[in-house]
Amino acid sequence: MMRWLLLLLPLAIALEHFMPGRPLLVFGVAAAGIVPLAAFMAQATGSLATRLGPALGGLLNATFGNAAELIIALAALRSGLHEMVKASIAGTIIGNILLVLGIAMVAGGARHGEQRYDARNARMQATMLTLAVISLIMPAAYEAIVPNSGPALDSISAWIAIALLLVYAASIAFTVAQSRAAKARRSNGGNGGNGDDHEDAGGHGHHGPQWSVGKATVVLAAVSIGIIWLSEILVGTVEPASQELGLSDAFTGVFVLAVVGGAAEQATAIVAARQNRMDLAMSIALGSGVQLALMVAPLLVLLSYVIGPHPMGLVFGPGLVLSILFAVLITGQVASDGRTDWLRGVQLIAVYLILGAVFFYVPDVS
Repeated sequence: MMRWLLLLLPLAIALEHFMPGRPLLVFGVAAAGIVPLAAFMAQATGSLATRLGPALGGLLNATFGNAAELIIALAALRSGLHEMVKASIAGTIIGNILLVLGIAMVAGGARHGEQRYDARNARMQATMLTLAVISLIMPAAYEAIVPNSGPALDSISAWIAIALLLVYAASIAFTVAQSRAAKARRSNGGNGGNGDDHEDAGGHGHHGPQWSVGKATVVLAAVSIGIIWLSEILVGTVEPASQELGLSDAFTGVFVLAVVGGAAEQATAIVAARQNRMDLAMSIALGSGVQLALMVAPLLVLLSYVIGPHPMGLVFGPGLVLSILFAVLITGQVASDGRTDWLRGVQLIAVYLILGAVFFYVPDVS
C-alpha cells in the first residue's frame, strides 16, 4: 500500500505546475505524499537505531529531517526574509518538543503503558535546549536595554552563533563516544544500565526485517530528497491555502509551516514510540530541536553575512522567545526521570494548544 502512495509525489509535482490556482488541492496532495515517505524513513531509522543505537539513529534522522528546514531557510535568507526564517525555526523547535513528543508519549503510553528511556541522554538534550533559550534571551535583552544597536547586535549574534556551533560539535563527539561505549558493553555481554541496553531489550527484532546500515542510509537519503521536494511545494502553497482558510500570518508561520515542514520526521518519532522504542522517539524529537537551535540557527546567522542582503541576528521577538522558554521548561520537567506515560504526553500537547490559541489571534509573530 505504501509503495502505491509514492505516486502522490509525482502527482503533487504535476499539480503544482499545471494547477497553480488550486493551492488547497496541491497542499493536500503534497501533505499526503509525505505519509509513505515517512513510513520508509521510520523503517530506515529503526534499522540504523538497531545497529548504531537510538542516540545515533535519532541523530541521523534529525539531520536528514532538518535538511528540508535548512534548504527552505536558505532560500528565504537569500531573499532577506529573516522574520520568516526565525518564525519557522522557533515553530519547529516548539512543535518537536511539545506536539511531536506529546503525541509520541500518548501513542506509546496508550499501547504499552509506562515506557522507559535513557534519562541521562534526555537530560543532556534538555540542558542543550536551555542553553539555546539563554542564547535567544540575551540578544533580546540587550536590544531592550540598548536601543538602536544594530551593528553591536550583529556582532553579539555572530559570537553566540560560533559558541553554539562549538557546543553542538562537542555534543556530537560526546554522543558518538557514548554510543561506542554502549555497543562495546553489549558486545561483551554486559549491561551498564545505559538506555541503549534497555532499548535493545525492547525487542528490536519484532518490528519487521532490518536493513543493513548501507541500505538504510541510502533509503534515508533518498527519502529525505523527496521530503525536501514536497516541503518546498508545501511552503509555496501554504500561504495562499492558509488565506483561503482564514488563518493569520503569525499562526501560519509558527505552527502550520513548522508542522508541515517536519511532518515525516515527526511521524518517525511517533511510529518509534508505538513500537516501544521510546529512546529513539526521544532522540528524534529532542535531538531535532537541539539541532535546529544549536546548529541550523547559528549556521544561518553566519551564512547571512555572505548570501543575504544583510546579516541576520539572533534577536527573536518576545512572543517567540517566551514560547520557546515555556516549551523547554515543561519538556525538561517531563523528560527528566527516564519514564513516560500518556498523561505526560497530554500535558505537552496542552501547552502546545495553549500557545497555538494565542498565536491564532496575534497578527504578528513578534
